[in-house]
Amino acid sequence: MGEERRGYLYGLTAYTLWGFFPIYFKRLQPSPPLEILAHRVIWSVVFISLLLAAARNWRFLGRLARDRRLLGGVTLAAVLIGVNWATYIYGVNSERVVETALGYFITPLVVVLLGVTVLRERLRVWQWVAVGIGAAAVAVLTIDYGRLPYIALILAATFGSYSLVKKRLSVPAAEGLFVESAVLAIPALGYLGWLNAAGDAEFGHVSGWHTVLMVLSGVATAVPLMLFAGAANRVPLVGLGILQYVAPILQLACGILIFHEPMPAARLAGFALVWTALVIFTVDGLRAARTRKRTAAGAAAATAEPATALPPH
Repeated sequence: MGEERRGYLYGLTAYTLWGFFPIYFKRLQPSPPLEILAHRVIWSVVFISLLLAAARNWRFLGRLARDRRLLGGVTLAAVLIGVNWATYIYGVNSERVVETALGYFITPLVVVLLGVTVLRERLRVWQWVAVGIGAAAVAVLTIDYGRLPYIALILAATFGSYSLVKKRLSVPAAEGLFVESAVLAIPALGYLGWLNAAGDAEFGHVSGWHTVLMVLSGVATAVPLMLFAGAANRVPLVGLGILQYVAPILQLACGILIFHEPMPAARLAGFALVWTALVIFTVDGLRAARTRKRTAAGAAAATAEPATALPPH
């Protein structure tokens, strides 16, 4: 199997696992969202620690301690992903799986907006069209819900911002997740201590299966992320961009087909607008990638042309 094909397999597996996360996190009830989040953080630290210990890869901690900018960036990334995880768990366990799927559908459009506002990038015409249609979709869904789809917007904003921060930091997946989880582990341990002291903890008091699933939440967090890292190193950016729609499609299917959440006509119209925006966004991205490839090939061919191709004087 070639490296690129292996990368697509890793990416498809990662996004498929993320797509079925609603089923997993539903099984963690009756624990409340914050207890689930705290255990997810702590068991992620434990699992990644074991992996790093096996690989004897702790040198990055010294680099982190010496670089305040890097430490600040990782802390910001930890806060963003913590808010993202908490919002997602809350959305799934409050019967809003469809809205969480919407959040990850609109994340690419939010990333584009962050590129304009933070990185001062210039958008192509069709990118502006896609963003405009996405804004119209949010307006339609606001009317349908009778409120802003705040779960979707928080998920898109936090994950888009997290992606931007991670891109600037360039920290490997396992090491990054370990440090981010370690930053969050301090308040997580404090919260769990308070919860146990108050006698309100569900962990260890529901069933053996519930306890095992809570412990495995660290594995469930780390494995797809490492698969994604393996895909990112082997698959072109355009291919990775198309794969990212697998997760919200599966999450939407879970919400409608498994958990029987409503999808009235107005909500379907809002999603249709989002999908239209994503089709425009993806087609424009593919076209731009082909143009860049042709330009690069032309430049390489011109550079490789022998000097004897010029007419003699």
